Amino acid sequence: MSELTLKSSDHEPARRFEVFTGSGRRRAWLPEEKARIVAESYDAGETVSAVARRYALSPQQLFAWRRAARLPLGEAPAPEPLFVPAVIAAPMSETPAKGPPKPRKRKAARDAGVIELEIDGVAMRVGRGADARTVAAVIRALKAPS
Repeated sequence: MSELTLKSSDHEPARRFEVFTGSGRRRAWLPEEKARIVAESYDAGETVSAVARRYALSPQQLFAWRRAARLPLGEAPAPEPLFVPAVIAAPMSETPAKGPPKPRKRKAARDAGVIELEIDGVAMRVGRGADARTVAAVIRALKAPS
């Protein structure tokens, strides 16, 4: 750093200005040093700002180092998608295509919605739409002592 005093006229006071020479504040950090500082920023009870202050870094710089450390080594950006050539081939067979397959009709399951009860060796089947009172009466009758 060099220092100069500049005087432009007799009526103005002298002005001082500094000329910075050299690399200034830019420092070259070794990868091992960066790794140590990043690891220190992850320690319990430490804040990124405190660690950055300790090493005269800006917190943004330390966050950038942390982000870079999370990326796997050698991770390259995703390659740009490529176009796949279209190939038009002759039809496989000369038979005319049939229409869409006809939907099959489902037969209603014969036992759909049927409840089968077995009480003391007597089986009772209750179908859909059975009256609840009637079913309850039959169950009571089956349970009754003979």
